[in-house]
Amino acid sequence: MRFFGRLRTIPVSYRVPVLVALLMVAISVVISERVLDRLSRTQESFLDGLAGSYLDGLTAAVLPAVLRGDVWEVFDALDRSRKSYEALSPIEAVVTGADGKVLAATDPTRIPSFSDLPEAYASRYGASTVTFDRDSATGFAHRDLVYQGQPVGAIHTAFDASHIFAERREILVTLLVTNGILAAVFAFGGFLLVRRMIEPMRVLEDHMRAAANGVAEPIPSAEFPARGGEVASLFNGYNALVHAERERANFAMQLAEEEKLASLGRLASGMAHEINNPLGGLFNAIDTLKTHGRTPGVRDTSISLIERGLHGIREVVEAALATYRPERSARPLSADDLEDVKVLMKPELRRRRQRLDWQVDWPADAAATIPGGPVRQAVLNLLLNASAATPEGGRIGLKVERTADRLKISVSDEGPGMPRESISMLSDDDPGPAVRVGRGLGLWMARRMVDACGGKATVEPAQSSGSIVTLILPIREEAKHENSRAA
Repeated sequence: MRFFGRLRTIPVSYRVPVLVALLMVAISVVISERVLDRLSRTQESFLDGLAGSYLDGLTAAVLPAVLRGDVWEVFDALDRSRKSYEALSPIEAVVTGADGKVLAATDPTRIPSFSDLPEAYASRYGASTVTFDRDSATGFAHRDLVYQGQPVGAIHTAFDASHIFAERREILVTLLVTNGILAAVFAFGGFLLVRRMIEPMRVLEDHMRAAANGVAEPIPSAEFPARGGEVASLFNGYNALVHAERERANFAMQLAEEEKLASLGRLASGMAHEINNPLGGLFNAIDTLKTHGRTPGVRDTSISLIERGLHGIREVVEAALATYRPERSARPLSADDLEDVKVLMKPELRRRRQRLDWQVDWPADAAATIPGGPVRQAVLNLLLNASAATPEGGRIGLKVERTADRLKISVSDEGPGMPRESISMLSDDDPGPAVRVGRGLGLWMARRMVDACGGKATVEPAQSSGSIVTLILPIREEAKHENSRAA
């Protein structure tokens, strides 16, 4: 399993050509084996026929002498047969009688007449006419002598088969050398050919890997095949996909900016009321001071009124600047960021006569490496959406719980429930289809913040009515170490 796992890690541009080369080598080995097997069968069939002819002729020559028991005539027939069948290269021939005794042999000094036939002869023969001993390069055959249906003796022969095995070795070497050279040439040619064929796939693979890492670049025209075809169509399709993705990303960014400006407009309208109201009191106080400024009680009351009004205007302006000033977006999240959101929501809540349930559990000395600007903007967008979904006079809620390793933010409303597209934008693995619908871009900005922080978002129905949006943001290990060193 480890071998196959490592094999999958090899690039396709090398893996496929190597597999093709190995396949061609395997085919050469199989062809060589089949050729040798066919040669062996042909040789054995030829020798079977030649040995059968030799035994037939020898049987006709020695049968009369065996019937008469004439040893010399049997020996003479054996001696003449060696010259007649030199192509078979006979080594030894032994003729036995009906009693199994030796009548004559080509080498009477080794196997004398009227002696017992050596027991080794019985183990030499197989099912076929000729049996080969590869160690001694010798072939063995025998034939029973039958006269009028009765066995009268037998012929045992041995012949030299070294030329057969030498021919097999020669052909084997020729096949190995020839097929080895051809397999190497064809394997190398196949490697180059297949590598050239899949070169466009390697180009496409490199661009797709780069796109997966966040750098999606179109394939240059110089890398397109000269003759076009299917590969060119594939490259054109990939380039069209890259351009479409870029346009979608640019369009989404534009819509996000427009959504941000729209939210800012809504807040600015409420802030105008928050600033105009104390301004009216400030002007009245100034007129009072102009008319009755010398009266101590009137002067102190007017100055106190001016001071409270200016404090209120400063709170509203500072909260707006903290939310929309870019240079503060990289600062760590703190409790002041959440207080800014509370101040910015006051005009909208007052306009719709709604109440905000504020439950923020944030220790005074707590800190987090989570960026404050994006989180503050995301919470503000969620609260504005919750306010828009909740009827006038209703209630929305913000609950923040901070532990050692995570930050949990929950926003609730009393609306009719969040649409499916909005839920998909927050909680689906791929929010692209929901974003392309073009609605709820404030939610999409919250989703981007959650993904950037490595967290997750969920949407659940509330107990009575409405929805609860929960953002869970992890606090990195570096933050814990920094807090411990600070302590």
